[in-house]
Amino acid sequence: MIQALYLSIAQLGDRRFVAVFLKSLLLTVILLAVLGVGGWFGMLWLIAWSGAGETVYDFAGVVAAILALIAAGVLFRAVAMLVIGLFADEIVLAVEAKHYPDRLAAARPVAIGRSIAMGLGSAGRFLIVNIALSPIYLLLLFTGVGPAILFFVVNGWLLGRDLGDMVAVRHVAAADLKAWRGSTAISRFVLGLIGTGLFVLPIVNLAAPVIVAAMATHWFHMGFHQRFRGERT
Repeated sequence: MIQALYLSIAQLGDRRFVAVFLKSLLLTVILLAVLGVGGWFGMLWLIAWSGAGETVYDFAGVVAAILALIAAGVLFRAVAMLVIGLFADEIVLAVEAKHYPDRLAAARPVAIGRSIAMGLGSAGRFLIVNIALSPIYLLLLFTGVGPAILFFVVNGWLLGRDLGDMVAVRHVAAADLKAWRGSTAISRFVLGLIGTGLFVLPIVNLAAPVIVAAMATHWFHMGFHQRFRGERT
């Protein structure tokens, strides 16, 4: 897994990586800005509609701005995975072309519709599961580290599933995906934990979508796919 991370970081200078990074970063910023500005004006409209006084209105504007920034931080991972779902195939292709050309030749292309569906599914699962667990996050606040541990466990599992599927759909038949997931559950969880860690590191999280997509590709081809094939034969 460490080797997969190292190889992914080493390829960050690849022009195909840079192109995907710039496109995904731009689209992520646009989506977060739309969500943030929309939420900000939405709250101001709600305050104005309620007939609150000017003082309350001004205070609400400050609160709305703060909440918009917090929401952007919380939603970054969901939006980033949605966006990388659109461009993941480019990263996978770049990694396979450089490191695994024989497997690239045998890969099946992924339709843009399926990529979008996978990105939406990843973002949706992240939001639904974490919103559902929000009462538990609050209950664990008194422990200090409880919310962070739960966040990493839950999102490591979610991210590992999504990253694994992102590469597997190019190489594993749809009928075999369920069995493949079962045979790689632990390693995908570790992959997801590392990816979750990258997403919470300032500055690093900007490149995290590209890094984790490349890392998932290396992880897939470093033994787990062959092991699965061996079990099926």
